[in-house]
Amino acid sequence: MGVVTDRRRVVRVREGARAARPDTLAVEEPLMVRLVGPGALVGRARPLGAVPASVVPVGGMLPDGVLPGAPPTGSTLTVTMRTPGDDFDLVAGWLVSEGAVTAREDIAGMRLCPDEDNTVEVALAPGVEPPRQRAFATTSACGVCGSDTVVEVRAALRWPVARDAVTVRTDVIAALPDLLRERQRAFDRTGGLHAAGLFTADGEPLYVREDVGRHNAVDKVVGAALRDGALPAAGTVLQVSGRASFELVQKAARAGIPVLSAISAPSTLAVDLAEECGLTLLGFVRGGSMNVYTRADRLS
Repeated sequence: MGVVTDRRRVVRVREGARAARPDTLAVEEPLMVRLVGPGALVGRARPLGAVPASVVPVGGMLPDGVLPGAPPTGSTLTVTMRTPGDDFDLVAGWLVSEGAVTAREDIAGMRLCPDEDNTVEVALAPGVEPPRQRAFATTSACGVCGSDTVVEVRAALRWPVARDAVTVRTDVIAALPDLLRERQRAFDRTGGLHAAGLFTADGEPLYVREDVGRHNAVDKVVGAALRDGALPAAGTVLQVSGRASFELVQKAARAGIPVLSAISAPSTLAVDLAEECGLTLLGFVRGGSMNVYTRADRLS
């Protein structure tokens, strides 16, 4: 677990009076994701129980060999700004969002680079096509940035969420923002972190993650589910602490999540994508009220 918060001196001004005091801030640092061959992680095939602690296997064996296809091994897949912590979840969730993996067995292993700070090395299983390289650094406020159209996203879905027959009571949805907020420990200290939580249709929390970027928080939740073998996340609700963007709808749909609930507003493209994918999208979920933009038939 990395350092999530840090203390800095500030000058606080209140009613004209100034006072120097410490303040707690959310940490934001770059994370480089580097593609390596499975053999670069362990040297030779080993059963899961024999893998060194610095290597986190996701499923099966860790065979020798290099990954076929582009990008070449040793190349940087992306650099993203994030809050340290749950980095393996973040990388796994990002790979799901990019459409590269759909099961934990698709990832041979991950490790923190021993020679470079803020670098995760990931090896994909043989036959798994790596995602395209990003030619730019992804900020904590940025997701896929509209790289896919609505139709392309729907066509690429592994799990058609439109067929998910889950129903959720409106009182359960109304309670989710408070349930999420209760679990935002770093937000309590900083006031500067987004959160995402995956809940059952009865409102039971499954995974909650925080990050300076709302897209990162969702990737961390999805990645945690992938590593637990819990994808597709059928019959669940994803609650986010901010607005609902196109990218967040895309991430939910690619993880097989049928319901996305946001405290703030969705964008027009988010509504279009939710409609196309058959995902239930809710916004302005506050104080017992909410707007249902798509698939209201899932609410009871």
